[in-house]
Amino acid sequence: MRLLLACVCLLLLPVLGHAKAPSPAAKRWWAHVETLASDAMEGRDTGSEGYDRAAAYVAAKLAEAGVQPGVGTEFLQEVPLQSQRLVLEQSRLSLVRGGKEEPLVLGEDLILSASSSRSGPMEAGLVFVGYGLTIPEAGHDDLAGLELQGKVLVVLSGGTPPGVAGNLAAHAKSREEISKAYARAGAVGVLMVRNPRIQEMPWSRSVGTMLHPAMMLAEPTAQDARDIPLLGTINPASADKLFAGSGHTFQELVALADAGKPLPRFALPASVRGQLTLEPSRLRSFNVVGRLPGSDPLLAGECVVLTAHLDHVGIGQPVDGDSLYNGAMDNATGVAALLELARSFQEGKGRKPRRTILFVAVTGEEKGLLGSRWFAEHPPEGTGRMVANVNTDMFLPLTPLKRIIAYGMEESSLSVPMKASAARLGVSVLPDPNPDANTFVRSDQYSFIRKGVPALSLKFGYLKGTAEEALFKEWRMKRYHAPADDLSQPMDREAAVRFVKLLADLTKRIADAPEPPHWNSGSFFRRFEPPAPVPPR
Repeated sequence: MRLLLACVCLLLLPVLGHAKAPSPAAKRWWAHVETLASDAMEGRDTGSEGYDRAAAYVAAKLAEAGVQPGVGTEFLQEVPLQSQRLVLEQSRLSLVRGGKEEPLVLGEDLILSASSSRSGPMEAGLVFVGYGLTIPEAGHDDLAGLELQGKVLVVLSGGTPPGVAGNLAAHAKSREEISKAYARAGAVGVLMVRNPRIQEMPWSRSVGTMLHPAMMLAEPTAQDARDIPLLGTINPASADKLFAGSGHTFQELVALADAGKPLPRFALPASVRGQLTLEPSRLRSFNVVGRLPGSDPLLAGECVVLTAHLDHVGIGQPVDGDSLYNGAMDNATGVAALLELARSFQEGKGRKPRRTILFVAVTGEEKGLLGSRWFAEHPPEGTGRMVANVNTDMFLPLTPLKRIIAYGMEESSLSVPMKASAARLGVSVLPDPNPDANTFVRSDQYSFIRKGVPALSLKFGYLKGTAEEALFKEWRMKRYHAPADDLSQPMDREAAVRFVKLLADLTKRIADAPEPPHWNSGSFFRRFEPPAPVPPR
């Protein structure tokens, strides 16, 4: 362990102190991060005044870079939202077994979600449904053959059923897919228990999510299918309260999952009883959209959409006396990269990209990809045909850029320009190191994928079993969605500049290719591809 920590310290040396002064490009990128993650932005929560200030800054910097407004004569695209707050003092849940009621303590045993769909009393039986996934393409259905009408489902969250690979499982785990499946089964609630092996943050920090309102689009799109009255998460340390008397223990079920073995499904000898009180309101937020017209009259009607979410989670549960969640890595770094990309394309010598480039800083990612979903469903007039999306979300410049993870690369022809750009910069491309985390469907690229647009999401990569892996995992446990994700943490600014260069090279290759990207013939996501336009006679 001491040797591993020493290696981590060595990795940090380039971050903590460069031998030479930072380059002008690194200074520019860092200046954006400093502004967007400053206390003045108040954590950039969707719909907040702090977010609006951040959006105004991004719009001003796009204009300063010479990029055209992307929403008519404006840079801002309004996104109508509905907010919903959980009234904690009027919400509760208990286990009922043998006529005896055992309260589940909020914050200790249970997190109730403001994403639950309705207020009112709740009483229902419990059924454990394994992973709770319906994946017809893999012949897997955890809900089949069970009587689930009027029941609350207990689900082991995290992990993947045996024999179900990668992005297919990730799609099945998306909010939209599981919500539709549970609604079809007649379930009235879901209690998730996270597999401790796959937990991204400590339970103590997850508890803070109850303080934040849930949000949804005020004018739901075709992607919306969320109507589950009760949504909650059980502390793994309290999980055996659910399974008492069932003949199974939580530890047994986790061991089966970790061993890649099928999970049993069974009714639990208990029910839940309680009350949820939700307080709705309306608000609005904004995507920021810039446009660089394509230079080729034949291809300018097609566009490459570059996205990075601007929102974070605002002000929340204090940690060591700090309640401001600045969101420096998540995702001020990504928006700063987007702004530097816009600048590089406008100032670059030679011919501009053949296809149109859109620079979109989206809102509401933390609330369920809301801004990107709105944009994908309601692209501004004159946007043209969206042929590719490259998303940058929390790319984590913790070390020098030697490896990149390109989520979704194996699904489409975007693998060709991705590999070429990485080779040009001397960067190796790695597969998803943790497919159970569902990263491919958890950020804004998924909104475009569901509209049939091939997409990539890029992050710094690492090799398993190395000090780099330890460093990245430590960041997630200590700083992800925490006040510690602030401007005091180490970042490799020159590595961030190299990342922007990689993005620029990749974007130019996509924009200049004779043909637009396409889904691979064997890709599950090809089903979302719209019919090819019929050529005029």
